[in-house]
Amino acid sequence: MDLVEWLGPDASAIVFACLRDRADLGRALAVSRSWRTFVMVVHLSKIQCLRLFPEVKFFAQIVKKPTKSAGSDNSVAMEQDAGLTCAASTAWENHKIEQEVYKRLAHALLSNYPDASCIAACIGASTTDFFPDESIQNTLIAGDEVNDRPSYWSSRGHENPGFPEFLLYKLSSDLCLIDEIRIQPFRATFQHGKIYSVECVRFKFGCPKSHLRPEDLVSEVSEGQLALLPDDSYIWTYTSPGFRMQQENVLQSFKLPRPVLRIGGVVKVEFWGRVQKQEIDNLYYVCVSHVEVLGSPLTREWGVAPCDNGLILKYYPDHESLGNSGSRQINWRDFEARLWRGVMLTGQGIGFNQDLLSRLLGPSCNLP
Repeated sequence: MDLVEWLGPDASAIVFACLRDRADLGRALAVSRSWRTFVMVVHLSKIQCLRLFPEVKFFAQIVKKPTKSAGSDNSVAMEQDAGLTCAASTAWENHKIEQEVYKRLAHALLSNYPDASCIAACIGASTTDFFPDESIQNTLIAGDEVNDRPSYWSSRGHENPGFPEFLLYKLSSDLCLIDEIRIQPFRATFQHGKIYSVECVRFKFGCPKSHLRPEDLVSEVSEGQLALLPDDSYIWTYTSPGFRMQQENVLQSFKLPRPVLRIGGVVKVEFWGRVQKQEIDNLYYVCVSHVEVLGSPLTREWGVAPCDNGLILKYYPDHESLGNSGSRQINWRDFEARLWRGVMLTGQGIGFNQDLLSRLLGPSCNLP
């Protein structure tokens, strides 16, 4: 007796929703064709991703580029021969793609990678007092000084201490798991050691509605001012709670309540509540020495693009991905080719059964 057919779709959905572990879901897929079909049709792989990372809800579409070695799927061909219409066949293919992509996304996000600095470039600041001496680009350098000169970003002065400021950064990948951000307020030794900190800081992660061009980043032409307005030009997928900032010249750590799937490659650091006046003009300023965004960037086979009703999750498994070290990751096809070359050169199979190798790796005539 098939449990899915016996219980019916509604009760079966409740039972299968109790599967919390990816391995359990994988076992369910392998039980029978009806179980496999049910798991795909009710989107259980996506539901598991949503439980882990609620930001997945912003994905409205999936695009998967076929692998170079992808051939015809026998199971799909059999079902098409059984009389499935073209529309039904397309729907089944979409279910298969969704299940595979979300399974691989969960694996990539739950793999243990060491935290790395994720900032790739500066997009701009809400205001900049003197460019380039007090540019946002100075916040990428650790410490208060460079070559015995102060290094920091400074906002323009404002008479209202509640007037907010923000910094906008482009990160190193479209998808990244972020868990910590560090900020160091600037201490002006040339002004009797005054610290230009703020009362509160908050973080927003998002995706630009159009592709960021080189001219959208901070430059001497823009003088640090934003070419794109943050509220109109980005889809914000996560907003953190506010964090109290200490009035100290130290690198302060702000741990997010949970690891957040940052979608789209942009982080906005918001500053609220100015605390320090400058004696010359009696205005409030915000000054920051250094900013770090720590997390685990996903490889370049993953991408994100905007669409009318949300975001598109792109998965290109044949894309050459670069690790944090910048070196190319190990490729199975490279290993396959090297192994076959060893067989051909030695003529003795280097200790392997050649018939077994042919079954595992495919025919040797496919060597590049």
